[in-house]
Amino acid sequence: MRQIKEESAGVAGLEFALIAALFLMIIFGIIEFGLIMYSKGIITNASREGARFGVIYSSPRKTTAEIQARVQSYLQDSGFTNPVVITVTGAGGSTEANLSVKVDYTYHFLVLPGFVPGTSNITLSAETVMRLE
Repeated sequence: MRQIKEESAGVAGLEFALIAALFLMIIFGIIEFGLIMYSKGIITNASREGARFGVIYSSPRKTTAEIQARVQSYLQDSGFTNPVVITVTGAGGSTEANLSVKVDYTYHFLVLPGFVPGTSNITLSAETVMRLE
């Protein structure tokens, strides 16, 4: 009887070790996915903010540099410190022309690369197209 209890304790420890690793990987995956979705939301709003800033009628029209500065300012206010690529197409155009603001951001995984090989980073993109007023 005593031998059965000792074997059960050893098996329970082994089961815990196997399940705990899987459980931690799932928890960190959920956290990582949440951070990716947060980053995607921020760059989407940044591209929308830049496009809206560029399409509002002004004389002279907003330049590409001004729109890029507005997007960069929005990202810095949101806590982004990593570099982004901001592409503006159609700035300074005539009324009814399209203005496109695209933001590309490379997301670097925080925890998952240690657990899952091949997960070093991904590129998130957001593009907003609006008509000039």
